[in-house]
Amino acid sequence: MAQLVALYKNPTDTKAFDDYYASTHAPLAKTLPGLRRYEISKGPVVSASGDSPYHLVALLQFDSLEAIKTALGSPEGQKTAADLANFAQAGVELLMFDTKEA
Repeated sequence: MAQLVALYKNPTDTKAFDDYYASTHAPLAKTLPGLRRYEISKGPVVSASGDSPYHLVALLQFDSLEAIKTALGSPEGQKTAADLANFAQAGVELLMFDTKEA
């Protein structure tokens, strides 16, 4: 399996961010070809050192890193990526990696 982790930084207007994310961005992300599972954080995102720079974490699961790259290069992936500018002005970090059971 493989994961795409999206770390959304704290926005100025959290309500507007949450509303847009739920009504527009999440439905777009769910159209990514090859997507196996889609989860988002619930409640505050905290870190071991205290305050977190992140408001929301999204976890998207695919079969492989290659499947993530294919999904992001698809028309649905390009549309989803382009949508980030509409609500994630504070910034977003995207991490992608293959996984294995430990």
